[in-house]
Parts: sequence; structure tokens; C-alpha cells
Amino acid sequence: MSIHSGNMCIKELEGLFVKRLMYLPLLLVILVLAACSDGETPTQDPSEEFEVTMMNTDEEEIGTATFSEADDGLTIALEAEGLEPGMHGIHIHNAGMCEGPDFETAGDHYNPTDAAHGFDHEDGPHAGDLENIEVADDGTVSTEIAAENVTILDENVDTTLMTDAGTALIIHSGEDDYETQPSGDAGTPVVCGVISEAK
Repeated sequence: MSIHSGNMCIKELEGLFVKRLMYLPLLLVILVLAACSDGETPTQDPSEEFEVTMMNTDEEEIGTATFSEADDGLTIALEAEGLEPGMHGIHIHNAGMCEGPDFETAGDHYNPTDAAHGFDHEDGPHAGDLENIEVADDGTVSTEIAAENVTILDENVDTTLMTDAGTALIIHSGEDDYETQPSGDAGTPVVCGVISEAK
């Protein structure tokens, strides 16, 4: 190989090397972006879980209810204090307002399927009917409630809690008998929390 040919090869290699170097900053940017997006994916979509503040008739905060989408409806994790010991009815109501002292603004039981009230009624239950909760002697409750007939994700289904009128969670003064119309003879509302506000 002649000296001239050798010099040509070296120049070609230098040119190729310079061209490659031009793309190096772009490659570094791509690698950095890839590293940033390589973090762990959250295990829980924020839209699948949210917390509701529960208030008594004096509009004091006494606890929370955390709604989580489950395989079959919703799970409600209820934590509250300052309640009367014993069994209490708890229901989802069809308006997203909690104005004391009687919480009438929360409307009636959430019932988009026009069913009868109560798990023991042949034409029941309402979508908003839930199993009774038991409050301990110290006035506290910590429990999980299954809400199998409702959803918070799909606003296009009849049983979504994200309605135009909103929805609320109500705890009653007495126990729901799961049959008496229209609300199980559960007494007056004593605790309320807005699930979704009116649009």
C-alpha cells in the first residue's frame, strides 16, 4: 500500500469518527430520558382509590372512608370515632351534599336500578345498601365494607358513584334491618361524607 493510499484511509477513518461523535450528545440525551422513565410504575392508579372525610352533625371531622376499586365492586375502609356504641346502618345516598344538622341534603339511598331496600328483601338491595357496622364501646370503628353493586371508575355505567348529582356516605343512628322500606328503619343520619360533588 502506498503512503498516499494510507493517508486516504486514515482521513476516511477520521471523518467517520467525527461523524459518529456528532451523534454522541443525542445518544446521551436518549439514554438519560430512558433512565428517567425506567422508574417503578405506581401499583395504584390514583383514580382507583380516594379518601372521603366523614363529619358529624356539628360538621366536625370524625374520620375517613377510603374507597378502593376491587375485583367485585368497591371496598370501603372506614375509620371513625365519637360514635354511639353498637350497630349502625350505613348507606350511599344519591346527592353529594352534607349539610348539618340532619344531612337531608344527601337525598335518598343511591338506587339507580330502582330496586327495593334491603339485603333480605326479595327485590333488593339498593345499589347503595351496605352491611351494618359495629361501633366499639369507646365509640370507634375500624372496618372494611364491601360495596359490590357500585363503581368509581366507569362514569358511563348506571351504578357509578360519579354522577351529576354527586353521592354521599351516611352512617345512621340505628341498625338497618335489611328489609323495612325505604331505609331499613335505621334511624336518623348522624355522620356524612361527600363521595362525589354535584357537577
